[in-house]
Amino acid sequence: MTGLGQVAWPPAPIRTERLVLRESEARDRAAFIELFASPDVGTYVGGPQPRDALERAVPEVPGRRPGLFVIELDGAMIGMITLDRRGAERPGHVRPDAGEAELGYMVLPEAWGRGYAAEACAAALDWLADTLPGEPVVLCTRTANERAMRLAAKLGFTEVERFEEHGAEQWFGVRSRERP
Repeated sequence: MTGLGQVAWPPAPIRTERLVLRESEARDRAAFIELFASPDVGTYVGGPQPRDALERAVPEVPGRRPGLFVIELDGAMIGMITLDRRGAERPGHVRPDAGEAELGYMVLPEAWGRGYAAEACAAALDWLADTLPGEPVVLCTRTANERAMRLAAKLGFTEVERFEEHGAEQWFGVRSRERP
């Protein structure tokens, strides 16, 4: 995680019943481009990015950085999870000094509706809770994103506040210290 020198990265791959959370590899490049170019995925994250620009910009090994897990199903990337520090300049915080761990995720549309995001996010949150006990984790999503709102509740996030950001109403929540 960014700014957390005590966290060794990358961790060993995290295995769930159906998925593996792991560090990015060169073989994931096409899936990263598809994820960021997808109009469906882009609906709630500022829109899709132009595929030709992504082809030029995405490095050979995309997303290789602390806090980013590739979600793998049957040997192929279906999405990603990020655990980053929420910037102090952004609205929404639960600590006076800001910088909480923030969960983010994106999944390719063909993998929607099967519980993969819930399974992957729960595993990443469990890893974080074991790695940094007591660390508050926040999540921010557009209130219009009904799927993300349901997943936030399923993962144990409770609403702290709502605010306008990026031209839309945002829901901001914190995960209780108790695991759901």
